[in-house]
Amino acid sequence: MKYWNLKKINQLAFEKTGIIPRSMNKLFDRFRQELNPNAELEALEEFKVAKYQTSTSVKYLIILLVMPILVNQISKIFLLDPLINYLWNTKTSYIFINHSQEERAFADLQRFEEKLHFEILIGKIDTKLSEKIEDRVSKKALEIALEYSKESSNAIKNILSDILSVVIFISILIVNKRQFSILKSFINESIYGLSDTAKAFLIILFTDIFVGFHSPHGWEIVIEAILRHLGLPESRDFIFIFISTFPVILDTIFKYWIFRYLNKISPSAVATYRNMNE
Repeated sequence: MKYWNLKKINQLAFEKTGIIPRSMNKLFDRFRQELNPNAELEALEEFKVAKYQTSTSVKYLIILLVMPILVNQISKIFLLDPLINYLWNTKTSYIFINHSQEERAFADLQRFEEKLHFEILIGKIDTKLSEKIEDRVSKKALEIALEYSKESSNAIKNILSDILSVVIFISILIVNKRQFSILKSFINESIYGLSDTAKAFLIILFTDIFVGFHSPHGWEIVIEAILRHLGLPESRDFIFIFISTFPVILDTIFKYWIFRYLNKISPSAVATYRNMNE
């Protein structure tokens, strides 16, 4: 079974501009195909090829996305949970794995103490019950310690399960190279087959969400969530340096792609993008 060939797109991307416009060449090709006596058989074969490519790409994409997630969750539930909990609770006496956790824990306890002090000032708590207040603070400190101890053990589980997921993901890519080529061809055909307006809309949407320089707070939230997921210290210097450099790199790569490939394959889409962006 054949599948769609990516050479057509590559030929368009690297095709040199000739004397005859491309639109005239496409018009001549369409006339030639319509006068071809085997046009119906070729159209039927192309439909079968397209159907095969679509079904293969969807199945492979589902496997590529679902398998790492399944491995991540199954390994965490049945293997890492009992093992890490046993080692963390019996073999170690640590609560925090980085200084960011300590700062957040101390801030939580301080807010609780300030809340108690405020309730005392407004008369909600009797000042004579000082021992009871100390007990509440001690109980809260133990709750915070247990909470952050669990967060630390979960971070170790996340690191190990994520490594397993990455290994599975790369293994699927290496073992099923043919399916990956079909998926890559399908994605390229789908993207380059869109209308000029749809291409321009997706470009603007992508650049505004991921490359937009007006959304540093969104990047900050995402990076903090990733660092906390992996149990890494939430360094403000690292976050600000990442935000100030990574979107710039993405923007440069994206502009190069527009100039190098999209401008040759679909110059009208680039013109539409510029008009919509203005």
